[in-house]
Amino acid sequence: MADISKTENEIPNGIKEKATENGAVNAEEEDEDDDEPVEGGDPNAPVEAAKKKKKKRNKKKKPAAAAGQDGAAGDSSAPGGQNSAPKAVSLGPTTKPAMEIRGLASQGSSEFGFPKEQSYPPRKPINEIFKTGKFPHGEEVPHGKPRGGDLADFRRISGTEAKASEELNEEMYQDLRRAAEAHRQTRKYVQNYIKPGMTMIEICEELEATSRATIAEKGLEAGLAFPTGCSLNHCAAHYTPNPGDKTVLQYNDICKIDFGTHVNGRIIDCAFTVAFDPKYDQMLKAVKDATNTGVKCAGIDVPLNELGEAIQETMESYEIELDGKTYPIKCIRNLNGHLIGQYRIHAGKTVPIVKGGETTRMEENEIYAIETFGSTGKGHVHDDNDCSHYMKNFDQAFVPLRVAKSKHLLNLITENFGTLAFCKRWLERAGAEKYLMSLKDLCDKGIVDPYPPLVDVRGCITAQYEHTILLRPTCKEVVSRGTDY
Repeated sequence: MADISKTENEIPNGIKEKATENGAVNAEEEDEDDDEPVEGGDPNAPVEAAKKKKKKRNKKKKPAAAAGQDGAAGDSSAPGGQNSAPKAVSLGPTTKPAMEIRGLASQGSSEFGFPKEQSYPPRKPINEIFKTGKFPHGEEVPHGKPRGGDLADFRRISGTEAKASEELNEEMYQDLRRAAEAHRQTRKYVQNYIKPGMTMIEICEELEATSRATIAEKGLEAGLAFPTGCSLNHCAAHYTPNPGDKTVLQYNDICKIDFGTHVNGRIIDCAFTVAFDPKYDQMLKAVKDATNTGVKCAGIDVPLNELGEAIQETMESYEIELDGKTYPIKCIRNLNGHLIGQYRIHAGKTVPIVKGGETTRMEENEIYAIETFGSTGKGHVHDDNDCSHYMKNFDQAFVPLRVAKSKHLLNLITENFGTLAFCKRWLERAGAEKYLMSLKDLCDKGIVDPYPPLVDVRGCITAQYEHTILLRPTCKEVVSRGTDY
């Protein structure tokens, strides 16, 4: 969740049949050569030659068929085997290869990697698959080193002390890893589920149903950390469909999927971008590279402004050509990564994605969302459209409420969401009725903060990638890392 600074052409059958071990033979040319009579020769020679040619073709067909059944060519694990070709997927009136549906192809890996115990769609809770309570670790890498810093000064504690510190925090680590595994399995399924023509509500409800099942939702002990963001095109963040929203995902849309899971308030905040049109590939590549740069540079004692400078340098080294015009890819300078606290998605510190910003350093056992946003527009977002995201003000002191309906709504919010973000769809799911005036009253009094959609200039495109990292004493763990990104 963002933090804002205030058909392949067919080969002719004749050529396929005349293929030899040394390559394809032009069938028409060979026919012309075979049918020409040889001067002074037997007048029946062309007929005999044609018969020989037919026999030769028939012999060529049999080995090819046999290879498909018994040889390596028919082995699905061999390159070019039967299962290596993309299966056709129905897209309405025409049929296209599956590779053109780019919900997952745009992310990289197309393999799911679910545990064998998991159902499809994923509905089995993660804690029932990993019954020992030990969940898969994220990517473990060395901490980033402050620029000009000495490695001896950088690692101030011994290995023994670091390991002892980790043992004290093991419960927190396992909560994060369980939430991360639920996130991975949900997003891998959803990446193949999302298709053009679906409504945004349909996409969000399927994602949220999968996430609730895998995390084993249980009140405030485990569940969704914030509403599913599915911001489109020039909208960079904080859009989720409100009840009655009939927006449909189109083939040429670029969609940011940003959702979170939590266990005991330990939040995984992770996002990716879906684009079906390959013309957006360079944008996705730039933003993914920028996020990975931020992840690589992060570490204990690293000043936050150093991450912003490295991220901007990476992002803005890219450009994209759209409809014959070249655009520089800009960082959205007033969107940032952020420190994550328990039951608090934005816990104070921000991770800039441009040069400058605060010189505060990262600290041991802190959890950060490293997220970057790229744009072909101005690189600056502002509030727009109907608000869907809301969250209780974490620091708000007690405010007396005179309206009974407002009190009732606040109690419902506190019971179901606490200080985690929520949306109007979730209020209705929790049983709220005729709540709009009461919600406005809570916002006006500063008890609840609204988070409207954040947009750049209309007509531009934006993209987002995000990972959650844990700064353990011994290493940096990218807890949300998966095979997809």
